[in-house]
Amino acid sequence: MSAVTATLTPSRPTGRLFFVDNLRVFLTILVVLHHTLITYTHAGSWLYMEGQPDFLASAVGAWLTATDHAFFMGLFLLISAYFVPGAYDRKGAGRFLKDRLIRLGIPLALYGWVIRPLFIYFATGGREKFGVSFWTWFTGQYFKVFGIIGGGPLWFIETLLIFSLVYVLWRIATENRPARPASESRFPGSGAIALFALGVAAATFVVRLGFPQDASFRPLNLQFANFAQYIALFVAGLIAYRRGWLAALPDKIGRRWLIIGALLILLFPALAIGTGALEDNTPFKGGWHWQAFVSAVWESFVCVSMCVGVIYAFRRWANTQGSLARFLSRNAYTAYLIHEPAIVALAMAVAGVMLYPLLKFVLVSLVAVPLCFALSALIRKIPGADRIV
Repeated sequence: MSAVTATLTPSRPTGRLFFVDNLRVFLTILVVLHHTLITYTHAGSWLYMEGQPDFLASAVGAWLTATDHAFFMGLFLLISAYFVPGAYDRKGAGRFLKDRLIRLGIPLALYGWVIRPLFIYFATGGREKFGVSFWTWFTGQYFKVFGIIGGGPLWFIETLLIFSLVYVLWRIATENRPARPASESRFPGSGAIALFALGVAAATFVVRLGFPQDASFRPLNLQFANFAQYIALFVAGLIAYRRGWLAALPDKIGRRWLIIGALLILLFPALAIGTGALEDNTPFKGGWHWQAFVSAVWESFVCVSMCVGVIYAFRRWANTQGSLARFLSRNAYTAYLIHEPAIVALAMAVAGVMLYPLLKFVLVSLVAVPLCFALSALIRKIPGADRIV
């Protein structure tokens, strides 16, 4: 994520894109809020969940997490991909690959094979719960239960690394083609954007015939049900760089799709009630069900509309940085990397505080967000750490 966008800028002289830095911060905070919300509403999968939420808390949690899930990780991939071609052009295959392995591979391995297993073992009871030493549990059970790599939120770092490796292979395979310099071009019209969203929806529906939502390829902790969107947006980010689409996005189109996205989000409760999702949401997860197609269409149009609309909104109203924004931007990547143990530890520390789930979510979030960025700043003070995170 920040491993790409925080340090790399396009090769053409556009200046630093402050709105992209601010957008990354926003998405990082949204990830923290998303997982904190799951902790108290059970509207998804998470390492630690608390209590038994009532219908209202569960419904609100499902609405908000479905909305987040529809677009935020895809948008992360789009803005990450936007800076990949320029980085490769400047560095070449060897240096680009080395940088990706340092900035993505090292945190992925360190978190997946050291930090996360240690945290899970000792935070949940250690030998008293598991009955064996950490090393015995780690070598005998951890990988079977939690997968080989990419556990928790680090699946995204793993995915970005895989996509970057594929991009390197593609550039090497096509290196004899004439170079295509970055150039400005007209941003796609609303009709083309709608067709793109519909194509993503169709591809998502087809993929989910074999890989329904919530089904994970455990060894790598990847949910292939979402990869039609992720691949499409990563490729869109690559194309957007070459054609200068972030700068060329017209305000009119940005406003239009931001409104469309907001309306689709507001439509979710009525859609959930009218399609029977409250009684049984299984048909919406995949397979030959009309509900699965409706789900794919809603999700894809929310994704595309929010990607266009949010990029427009940040370019229009958040394209400057003060000292606080610079601090948050520098620490966004590390905050993402460590937010799982930070949130879980915080939630466990206040587990004895009895509050309504949605109220507790709000109060814990007010601590969780600054905690993640503060811990990030401390970690990055370790000598050499800022080279990696």
